[in-house]
Amino acid sequence: MTTHTEPSPETSAQLLDAFKALANPVRLQVLQWLRDPERHFPIERAIADPHEVGVCVSHIQAKTGLAQSTVSAYMASLQRAGLVTSTRVGKWTHYRRDEERIARLVEVLGRSL
Repeated sequence: MTTHTEPSPETSAQLLDAFKALANPVRLQVLQWLRDPERHFPIERAIADPHEVGVCVSHIQAKTGLAQSTVSAYMASLQRAGLVTSTRVGKWTHYRRDEERIARLVEVLGRSL
């Protein structure tokens, strides 16, 4: 039997932030692509390990076909929601999934709904 618990107001806010970030189909798609970066991005042109550091925002922008400013805003939304982390490498920002945080959100969601 599964135990259901009432999430704290802070936890509820974190879940809502994640839901808002994932409500946009492009942001959801990018998060899915980042799950398997070697499959979805040109690793041969990468300047850093996509699993350790992440995927360069320029590669994400090229794959989405959206303006750089739009992609940056989308990635900032995913980062605020705790779904991705960013790392600067020179002048480029790289993004990768925060698997630990995603797992915690899934766990909280399973307990609270």
